[in-house]
Amino acid sequence: MNLTEKDKKYVWHPFTSFGTTMPNLPIHSAKGVYLYSDDNRAILDAISSWWVNIHGHSHPYLADAITKQANTLEHVIFAGFTHTPAVTLAERLLKILPQNQSKVFFSDNGSTACEVAIKMALQYFHNLGTPKRKIIALDGAYHGDTFGAMSVGARNAFSAPFSPLLFDVEVIDLPQCEFTNCCLGTCTGIRENAPNCQNIKQIMNKFSEIIATGEVAAFMYEPIVQGAAGIRMYSPEILDKLLEIAQKNDVICIADEVMTGFGRTGKLFASEYLNHKPDIMCLSKGLTGGVMPLGVTTCTEKIVAAYYSDDVFKTFFHGHSFTANPLACSVANASLDLLLKAECMENINRIAQKHIDFEQKIIKIIQNNKNNNIKNVRTLGTILAFEVNNDQKDSYFNTIATDIYGFFLAKNILLRPLGNTIYIMPPYVITDEELDRIYDAIEELISIK
Repeated sequence: MNLTEKDKKYVWHPFTSFGTTMPNLPIHSAKGVYLYSDDNRAILDAISSWWVNIHGHSHPYLADAITKQANTLEHVIFAGFTHTPAVTLAERLLKILPQNQSKVFFSDNGSTACEVAIKMALQYFHNLGTPKRKIIALDGAYHGDTFGAMSVGARNAFSAPFSPLLFDVEVIDLPQCEFTNCCLGTCTGIRENAPNCQNIKQIMNKFSEIIATGEVAAFMYEPIVQGAAGIRMYSPEILDKLLEIAQKNDVICIADEVMTGFGRTGKLFASEYLNHKPDIMCLSKGLTGGVMPLGVTTCTEKIVAAYYSDDVFKTFFHGHSFTANPLACSVANASLDLLLKAECMENINRIAQKHIDFEQKIIKIIQNNKNNNIKNVRTLGTILAFEVNNDQKDSYFNTIATDIYGFFLAKNILLRPLGNTIYIMPPYVITDEELDRIYDAIEELISIK
């Protein structure tokens, strides 16, 4: 059997139906923005392999960091011991995160970073002797696939088999606005006579009513952009008001920055767009430049204070075998080295401007040619997204996804759509010419759809 046949026989892939007719494509190596397949194709990775490879593939600086660390200390139990890579990483993260963050808890990935945050917030009130158990979440949320993360995420086909076992949450609508400038951070406020703004008023009123019960422990959200829900961008101004209401009522605000962190939105963290900062933050994906799995949950001193006690039962009883793995921490430090260089920030700004220029070009095409093949073109930082129109509703399960994926893969471009939502989220090392290649392919797609 060849590799593809063995893969089909032995391996269970994520988010992949056993009934799929498309075989998994063997990749033997990768470099920069390219994946190299066994059939001698160079495939442009336009989505950073699920949004993680912010510096591109096989970066020599990151590889060297792992090699050096592997020859020194590959792993040690993190209960009762510590090591330089973890302490250095924690210190460095706290210097670039919002100033209210004061402590770092290590885990393995984005789902567990969110799971830790949920448990941390709930136990905070338990330790204070005033238990609160309600959590408010946004419609369409995705925080991972562990049970707590599923509970605060959208109830859909992904979580349906487990629905009876998930805890209840209060869900409010995503505060999206029909006015594009809301999502670009220049909204002047709620307009009295605008229907959409009236809807946002209703969202805020519902939020306030739920919090007024005094039973809410936490509000969990993906700031500014919801990823898996279809790259849904929403108003930072309204989110800021929700955070203000929550924090005035002692509700813990949890920012899931697993996708939005480390430069994706044009700032190091999406929370920088907001005046009110989260009490707890969840990080992963770009944390290690996509090289090693690692999750981080950070929190304020207020949260930590509830765990300082002589009572052993107020301990945060959570951990992982690979907590603060030295290899992962070492490469995360190396990734930060690259991220904080002026060159990287210049690349992020360059990509953001290219996206804006392309967005305007597509909008003009739609307006001039009355092209109704696509809609809702939007961009923020290094993220660009839009929907392809067909006779099905906008959804992850829109069957056009297979055709879109195949169209781009035939052109040696990896763009894995979220249903009928096409998005670009490239490594920061991508060149203008490579971006233009992606844009050209998109223009071809929308001209034939």
